[in-house]
Amino acid sequence: MTIVLWAAAVQLLIAFITDMRHQTISNWLTGTSFVLGMLYHGLAAGMEAQGWLYAAAGAAAGFIPLLILYAFGGIGAGDVKLFGALGAWVGAAMIAQLMMYAILYAGAFGVLLLAFNRAFAKRMAALMVIAYPGAARTINWFDWAKSGKSFPFMLAVAPAAVTVWVMG
Repeated sequence: MTIVLWAAAVQLLIAFITDMRHQTISNWLTGTSFVLGMLYHGLAAGMEAQGWLYAAAGAAAGFIPLLILYAFGGIGAGDVKLFGALGAWVGAAMIAQLMMYAILYAGAFGVLLLAFNRAFAKRMAALMVIAYPGAARTINWFDWAKSGKSFPFMLAVAPAAVTVWVMG
């Protein structure tokens, strides 16, 4: 695994933990990672414009599309900054793939949430508990959604990152 992928993996791990615990991704993480990504690629290219442009293009490719989603209330600002910082490390092509898979995973997870929150699904879950008592533990997976909290986007970003790295 290269320095770039290690840096992205550490950043994603920290973001996942903080997003799951506090539903926030801190500015110190995204800001520090963005600066370090820009510096790494700038210095790795021997201070030539090519390295700086690679990192800047990746940051823009991660930041701008998600800024649009943020404007419509689809995701939080921390997610936008996270993708900008990740883009500075992994470049435009990989951040675009990561974004695509994250959105697909978020959509699939949203469908699951709808299914578990509908009355029919609740009745089916109750029947499943009667037929299989161990199933009661699975119903508690979505308690955070019932409390009115928003969907932590890192639940979709983490499997998306694994998908991109396994496939690429």
